[in-house]
Amino acid sequence: MPAASASAAAAPGVARIATTYREAVRAAIREALARDPRTFIMGEDVGRYGGCYAVTKGLLDEFGPERIRDTPLSESGFVGAGIGAALGGMRPIVEVMTVNFSMLCLDQILNTAATLRHMSGGQFSVPVVIRMATGAGRQLAAQHSHSLENWYAHIPGIRVLAPATLEDARGMLATALADPDPVVIFENVMLYNMAGEIAADAGAVDIDRASVRRAGRDLSLVTYGGSLWKTLAAADELAREGIEAEVIDLRTLRPLDDATIMASVRRTRRAVVIDEGWRTGSLAGEISARIVEQCFWSLDAPIGRVCTAEVPIPYPKHLEDAALPQVPAIVAAARAALGR
Repeated sequence: MPAASASAAAAPGVARIATTYREAVRAAIREALARDPRTFIMGEDVGRYGGCYAVTKGLLDEFGPERIRDTPLSESGFVGAGIGAALGGMRPIVEVMTVNFSMLCLDQILNTAATLRHMSGGQFSVPVVIRMATGAGRQLAAQHSHSLENWYAHIPGIRVLAPATLEDARGMLATALADPDPVVIFENVMLYNMAGEIAADAGAVDIDRASVRRAGRDLSLVTYGGSLWKTLAAADELAREGIEAEVIDLRTLRPLDDATIMASVRRTRRAVVIDEGWRTGSLAGEISARIVEQCFWSLDAPIGRVCTAEVPIPYPKHLEDAALPQVPAIVAAARAALGR
């Protein structure tokens, strides 16, 4: 994983600190716990074990078992408890070990958390934040490695976030906790070890806008989460060929920031969407449809898509790599959009 070179540059004179994506998420959780006594975190192994990906390591000693709650292996049970706590005035952070396991609590998220404001005529809100790991690349095989963010982006009533940079890993949680409605945060497993620097006073960030991570004039590469860094590497390779690709980091998957996407496509007149989900029914398909609906007369080429192969994620490393979007495939799709 490359250093976090796409993170926002600090203003002159602003102190910087070295950190990793994992440490940035932990710092955000620690700050939330210290700031608001209503906030607590719950999930499998978040306490004594320190979290499946070591994000919550040390927090049990610091805040105690009332605020750092280990739960049984029952996603439906503890996500339901988190929703109930939010209805009761608390500000829970619920950790689901991997998005694959979230199928066991989808009923709670879809049929309860996402619907209560609507079904109560606005009388109830559910200010719960649900964090879950997503994505492949660690040889965890098919039951731990899929990217199902687009399933959640399909659901009205929730906000869906995908932090890809250190600043977003550090700052999205605070903004999410201030939201009166449910927020689901997807942390790509390949980002946890990503190292870099952020401002020492880094804090809450906007979660309403996509971000242009690299400016360009020849085509727009639209992506999010763990695929951002592959896309930036592809843009570097294209630049050596004289192709200037603009890279859009969606950041928020529901609601999508159509304005930023369309402004980029209208400038470059070509687009490729990179999505670690499967191609059929993908977020890439939704974005492509929106581009056609809003920018059809600006397009000079068909929209390209680079997605995961439509297979359960394989365990062997060479097959896992072959199934996922990689830099050569992104470069090839960009060349195709330019007729090269």
